[in-house]
Amino acid sequence: QVQLVESGGGLVQPGGPLRLSCAAPGSIFRTHTMGWYRQAPGKQREQVATITTGGSTNYADSVKGRFTISRDNVKNTVYLQMNSLKPEDTARYYCNAVRGGLEYWGQGTLVTVSE
Repeated sequence: QVQLVESGGGLVQPGGPLRLSCAAPGSIFRTHTMGWYRQAPGKQREQVATITTGGSTNYADSVKGRFTISRDNVKNTVYLQMNSLKPEDTARYYCNAVRGGLEYWGQGTLVTVSE
């Protein structure tokens, strides 16, 4: 069973930063596009950002200019640096690895943006 392990969630004030991490097995990390998704209460899961094995990135319009996805190919870890957080960023954030028709998910980490 492939394990993607997220960490870094928590409570942060509006305007503040937070960094999420996701560690993956090397065999997955080296060959799969990695991404972050989120799901707010009562809403569908949505894609936040993705990064290919070659380093190409893609962002949801709602986070462009505020969030940065990156990958450390030594630590087999993908990061999501979130700046200028807004209350509407509150959600459970999930790490994702995808290649062809196969994808894997982490358990998620909760991010709450509130005073």
